[in-house]
Amino acid sequence: MIQFTRNYTDRSNNYGFQFEFHCDKCRNGHMSPFIANKMGMAAGFLKAAGSLFGGTLSRAAYAGDHVKDALRGSAWDDAYAEAVEEGKKHFKHCTRCGQWVCPQACWNESRGLCEACAPDLQEEAAHIQAKVAVDQAWDKARKVDQVESLDMKAHRTAAASACPHCNARVEGGKFCSECGKPLAAAKVHCTQCGVEMKPTARFCGDCGTPRSG
Repeated sequence: MIQFTRNYTDRSNNYGFQFEFHCDKCRNGHMSPFIANKMGMAAGFLKAAGSLFGGTLSRAAYAGDHVKDALRGSAWDDAYAEAVEEGKKHFKHCTRCGQWVCPQACWNESRGLCEACAPDLQEEAAHIQAKVAVDQAWDKARKVDQVESLDMKAHRTAAASACPHCNARVEGGKFCSECGKPLAAAKVHCTQCGVEMKPTARFCGDCGTPRSG
């Protein structure tokens, strides 16, 4: 069984093998040394030469690809196993939860466990103090009137004020600043049935007669 395989990214290509291993807790990583794939490099050289000279070299490059693909499985496995053994040196293994973590940020050296299992008390104290300070700031803000100068009645009046002719928002006055018509419009009645019509209505809602004027 190969350990240390949960979090990794395969950075390999046709010319070699390389792997990036990640901390199970913070995702910081370590890149393994590049291991050249000799068959892949040879096929690449043959392709480059074949594009210039063609013929036998092109056929050799095609055959080289098949050989490289046939050998890639075992070559990848060997390179991966080597990278795992090298990568494990840069991480710590927590025997309590089984995670592999980076020693710089996620390992409690004094406890011999990862910081998820054995948090650093000094770091936790600083975190708790900061969180309590934020909570206290919220409480303090709630005790102070943050909208002392806000006139809620004036805002309701402004929001409800609209020109009866064009519906433009108005902030007071006797005439609309958009259409120039008086804001206190006289009541309008249908010339046909006499029903009172809305200021913005173009037709009578009862008989359908067009509004006059």
